[in-house]
Amino acid sequence: MSVEPNILILRAPGTNCDHETAFAFERAGGKPVSVHINQLLETPNMVNEFQVLCIPGGFSYGDDIAAGRILSSQLKGDLAKVIGEFHASEKLVIGICNGFQVLIKSGLLLEPDGQGLPATLSWNDSGRFVDQWVHLKADSPKCPFLNGVGDLYLPIAHAEGKFVARNEAVLSALQAGQQLAVKYCNPDGHKGQVAFPHNPNGSQQHVAGLCDSTGRIFGLMPHPERHIDPTHHPQWTRNDLPEKGDGLVIFENAINYFA
Repeated sequence: MSVEPNILILRAPGTNCDHETAFAFERAGGKPVSVHINQLLETPNMVNEFQVLCIPGGFSYGDDIAAGRILSSQLKGDLAKVIGEFHASEKLVIGICNGFQVLIKSGLLLEPDGQGLPATLSWNDSGRFVDQWVHLKADSPKCPFLNGVGDLYLPIAHAEGKFVARNEAVLSALQAGQQLAVKYCNPDGHKGQVAFPHNPNGSQQHVAGLCDSTGRIFGLMPHPERHIDPTHHPQWTRNDLPEKGDGLVIFENAINYFA
């Protein structure tokens, strides 16, 4: 496997975080390539040239119908076979914000059953777009993207980020399977009762990110690519900050997975 993994940054009309995400992977030591969804539909097997598939943030197809719905339909339709083979070959998939919405609504992240998808992402409890910074705790030792990660401080920007499971049985099974990978927490790190604005959308169990049963497909609402340098921090002129922004480790972990 290449020491410098090739990263496929999948974009669609409305995607607007692909450049920042590609820069984050490049800064971490990878070789990102921006690929339009039409290119992938024309040549699906090109995915075999990559080790990581990333669906970045933005508003794919203008979030018509629902956030991420159109792009998710393309992934679970024409591209389902090649992406299934990609995942089965022990490669990595990450979806950020809109990419998380795409992964969960396509069924790639949580496999549907006879009743449909076991969980989804819905409108924020506030009923509006929320743009702020949040405190997070990584909560899944099985997810390679979160290797060695504890606390994170990252920005969010979304209107449909509320994680909702079908029922308590699904929620309990995901918790037991270590799939509730990242959770919102209070500024002091406490995860108990996390109210708005620290849980900015009303997500059940304060979930901010999920992984699949293997840990190798990972989706999260916060934007790690927007905090890879200390100057990205809203208080960078006032605080003595580490040399790296909190989000960079997620991209570094993806690169190190193939080292």
